[in-house]
Amino acid sequence: MPAIPANKPYRVGRSPTGLGLFATKPIKKGTKIIRYFGPLLDSKKKKDDAIENKYLFELNDRWTIDGSVRKNVARYINHACKPNAESDVRPRKRKVFIRAIKNIEPGEEINYDYGTDYFKAYLKPIGCKCAACEKKRKKKRAEARAEKLRLKAKAERKALKKAQKAAEKLAGQAARKNGGVKANGKLLDGKHLNGKHLNGNGRAKVTARRSPATRPRTSAPAPALQAQA
Repeated sequence: MPAIPANKPYRVGRSPTGLGLFATKPIKKGTKIIRYFGPLLDSKKKKDDAIENKYLFELNDRWTIDGSVRKNVARYINHACKPNAESDVRPRKRKVFIRAIKNIEPGEEINYDYGTDYFKAYLKPIGCKCAACEKKRKKKRAEARAEKLRLKAKAERKALKKAQKAAEKLAGQAARKNGGVKANGKLLDGKHLNGKHLNGNGRAKVTARRSPATRPRTSAPAPALQAQA
């Protein structure tokens, strides 16, 4: 790591993405923190235009700063989608400064937005690891777990309901089988007797018949008396 003067309000340290630049003293909003520097590359020169690395900082259509040199401590500043600093580009002077856009506390990592082109080329393919994106991913994972548990609980309730219905059906079949009574060779289920349906009182409709021997005899009517003249 490069040597950093003691009076500077930052240090190079370990970050979730590798190395990063961290505040060692309070940095107020609007403060110029550090300059991003390196050799100037002229896009009109084939030799310069052929150089490719992750530390190229484009000033305009022609000039680009090659910040890959070790003395450029600003190259350790990582990207963030919700940063606490920003790049202050001055094309005419061919200089770039990193300036705080929020109050930065000691121990807090300094970061700025690298821009859309860099994000698409280098960060999107591997996934941005800044705090804001990590928070989004954590939220999505929590939501996915909650949805998985919800679906699991729903499936369990459905299976339990199905099992209860099956148990009730079996219980009903067993009750009919065990509670039935045979009469005249036919199985009763509490509703039929001798093949005839019971009435609402639970009694069988039976027609009473008298034996011929018990029928009362009837005599012919007596002849009517004629009236005397």
